[in-house]
Amino acid sequence: MTISLKVLAPNQNVFEGEAEEVILPSTTGQLGVLPGHISLVTAIDIGVLRLRSNSKWVSIALMGGFAEIESDEVTVLVNSAEIGSQINSQEAEEALNKAKLELNKLSETEKSAEKMKALNEVSKAQARIQASKN
Repeated sequence: MTISLKVLAPNQNVFEGEAEEVILPSTTGQLGVLPGHISLVTAIDIGVLRLRSNSKWVSIALMGGFAEIESDEVTVLVNSAEIGSQINSQEAEEALNKAKLELNKLSETEKSAEKMKALNEVSKAQARIQASKN
């Protein structure tokens, strides 16, 4: 038995195919999905979706959104996504270093929109790096 998986971003259909197992980065932690999973809707955090197809693992960097699981179908709607094998890991490392520098410029006690944006950029860069290494 397999799961039908669709990963959709506003400007592209990132992935559409069958998977034996899907691991989602939900806002409450990692969520494993196997055939026969109960129906649910969950918020997706910035992180890496992993799917197993033909006994091989594929990683997709997700930049937040929602997922719906119903009748062995998983639909993931995200702000942005990239398949790990298509990510240039050197560029991702450079983006992480730049994001960390921006974050370090802000004070420890500051809780501004700029700090939240900087933290978000660090998370995105880390997800891209993690996805690219699979």
